[in-house]
Amino acid sequence: MTPAAAGAVETAGKADKPVAETTILPGPEPAPKPMKPLPAPTDSVDPQRFGGGNGDGAIDPDRFGDRSDPAFGAFQRGLYITAYNLALPRAQNGNAAAQTLVAEILSRGLGMARNEKEAANWYALAAEQGVPEAQFQYALMLIDGNYTKRDPQAAYALMQAAAEAGNRLAQFNFAQMLVERNPGEKGLEKAVPYYERAATSGLADAQYAMAQLYANGAGGKKLDEAEARRFLLLSAKQNYDTAQLDLGTWLINGRGGERDEKEGFNWLHRAAMGGNAAAQNRLGKLYMNGIGTEPDSISAAAWFILARRAGLFDPVMEDFFDGLTDEEMKQALQRANRLR
Repeated sequence: MTPAAAGAVETAGKADKPVAETTILPGPEPAPKPMKPLPAPTDSVDPQRFGGGNGDGAIDPDRFGDRSDPAFGAFQRGLYITAYNLALPRAQNGNAAAQTLVAEILSRGLGMARNEKEAANWYALAAEQGVPEAQFQYALMLIDGNYTKRDPQAAYALMQAAAEAGNRLAQFNFAQMLVERNPGEKGLEKAVPYYERAATSGLADAQYAMAQLYANGAGGKKLDEAEARRFLLLSAKQNYDTAQLDLGTWLINGRGGERDEKEGFNWLHRAAMGGNAAAQNRLGKLYMNGIGTEPDSISAAAWFILARRAGLFDPVMEDFFDGLTDEEMKQALQRANRLR
């Protein structure tokens, strides 16, 4: 999969056409499937993106030179136009951190209209000076080709440079590029060090990738379901809904550790509330069978209705739904509408 722009995000379980869901709880899970490339991660507006953080949430003004830099301070307070006006002269004079800050404001339309083409120019200048965040962002633009000339080779080099410099989003995306360029086990082995570094820095996407590697014994990693479950938990705690879906299922089935149906129910409920259609369907089965919660046919049907609206098809739940009375269907529909 080609790394996507930083704003792209995929929600597991949703589809434009019906998707079959055949997982039946409880019971053994089917054999793990080969690891699939993950969507490129997304990130929020964060000073770390342009050199204002060190990975643990602490601001690192040294990346901007003067610790009392007014442009950086204005950005931190949400005064984006002021930050832009203060940073622009420094950017024009060649200050790499100011160039990255200006690009950030322009690319996201913070306090002004978006101007991705102009942002690309500033990211390019900062990338030439070795700012990892600028290298990462400009690499994405080179891949996309919408606001600058498409150049996959240059994107690859910049993504690698940013990854080596410690940018965790670049590490994850570069790992994806390695997998794409080298299909199969060889690519996974090359990608593992970058997945690991990004996972260690706390990137949920990378933590989920490591869970897949350990669950499948891929990328040179020995099959270790306990370690896979540990990574699923780390990713799930950051609201990565696919990790929540998998973790809930693993807990209910006792995979990778002790069985805990109540905790499994909680994780699936969390993913379902976040809009994951597969989690909504599986939560319906838990309510139907009274697993991790009290049996509740109305809640079971309500969650299945939500999953079905998202395009998911499950013959087990269809049979269950068809067996409801008209009154039960009415109550289930009302509850589903309240859950939206």
